[in-house]
Amino acid sequence: MRVLSIQDLGNDQPYSEVLTLQEKTHAARCTGNVPDTLFLLEHRRVYTLGRSAEANNILHSDEDLQHAGFDCVKTSRGGDVTYHGPGQLVGYPILHLGEANLRVLDYVTSLEEALIQALATFGIQGNRDPRNRGVWVGNNKLAAIGIRVAHSVTMHGFALNVNTQLSDYGGIVACGLQDAGITSMNQLLAKTVDMQEVKQSVSLAFKRLFHYD
Repeated sequence: MRVLSIQDLGNDQPYSEVLTLQEKTHAARCTGNVPDTLFLLEHRRVYTLGRSAEANNILHSDEDLQHAGFDCVKTSRGGDVTYHGPGQLVGYPILHLGEANLRVLDYVTSLEEALIQALATFGIQGNRDPRNRGVWVGNNKLAAIGIRVAHSVTMHGFALNVNTQLSDYGGIVACGLQDAGITSMNQLLAKTVDMQEVKQSVSLAFKRLFHYD
């Protein structure tokens, strides 16, 4: 029997505090003291740099970012620069891939598929793009994925733009892609989207794709 603990951390979450929570949960999952866990939340405004990030993809100085209310954090996930903030659903799965008999690429593909299936319940057709992992609608990225795997256990995860203020992406070259745009569910649907409904749809798709009871 495979069990998944889904924990809704709410909104306005500081990145550093949630990263510490991830690290503690990751360590506990490695030793078998907790089950697979999915954290769902909204962060305070923050730009994060993955392991392959180019510093010049941050377009403003630290001083300007601080004045505008943005944090800027280097992190251990893969990928380049991305944004987290209000109206964006962030999911951090802490999963044991070995116990699930999953390879890393299969895991990332299943993450994409869970988001694609959840979006379909809202009438949005999400797709993949060979330029960059995540979920796309046309030339616009709707959800970003960046992960880390250590001792067969995952960290970090996905960020889905629900009611995100897209102008907040203006301070970065998102994912290092010069020729792509960013979109959100509320932009595509031309209305505010209920975050709780999105969390429920994502949770159900996630449990289905990863075969939890």
